[in-house]
Amino acid sequence: MPRLMSWSVIGLTLLPGTALAASVFYAPPPPEEDAPTFSGEAELGYTHLSGNTDSQTLIGKSRLTWLTGNWTHTLRGEVRNVTRNGETSAEQYLLSGRERYDFHGPHYLFGFARWEKDRFSGYDQQFTTIAGYGRDVIDHERHRLSLEGGPGFRHDRVRDDENDNLGVVYSALDYQWTLSDYSNLRQEMSVEATDVNTISRSVSSLTSRLNSRLSLRLSHEIKHNSSPPETADANTDHTTNVTLLYTW
Repeated sequence: MPRLMSWSVIGLTLLPGTALAASVFYAPPPPEEDAPTFSGEAELGYTHLSGNTDSQTLIGKSRLTWLTGNWTHTLRGEVRNVTRNGETSAEQYLLSGRERYDFHGPHYLFGFARWEKDRFSGYDQQFTTIAGYGRDVIDHERHRLSLEGGPGFRHDRVRDDENDNLGVVYSALDYQWTLSDYSNLRQEMSVEATDVNTISRSVSSLTSRLNSRLSLRLSHEIKHNSSPPETADANTDHTTNVTLLYTW
């Protein structure tokens, strides 16, 4: 009988214990009064199967955040790689930088630049810059909701085709429901519309605290391109993760 060996996906996230590091790809909420000047997070997931099926999955994420007066600065990086029977079936890279300026009250301005490379998306790479206005619509103890939007620009480098320079209309929301002192539910969504296609993203997550330092998180990410290049494998990508979070 063939031998089957499996290492399940385990994510290790290093968080500062503040709301600054919680957001996945949108402007983080305003810092608390006692928030540290500098904070960060790193997440690593790995799965290996051998026997009847040989596959490996690697997911890495990191984020750095620091404060300067009313400014919140954020840097983020991600990498995903999946191989099956010696052949790569997913390979994605992302780098982004983000700025947020908070006014008195629920209003803020933001801007970000993002570079993406997805081997199976039909694009060689994409570069996006967006700036706009945001508002914390709900800011209660159990419920938080932020909305933001603005114009932007995207450069698409398409394989075996002409490159595109596109204007972008962007909108996003970030909602968090604190179920109890030990768990919360979060939903993040964004839409980037151009005259060629619309790219929408969604991240749903449920986080449950195990003790003062450890938490368990279940998340599901969706990225949909309404009209990708002809060489793309699919219009929609789904990613489901179960991660173990370590905080201090």
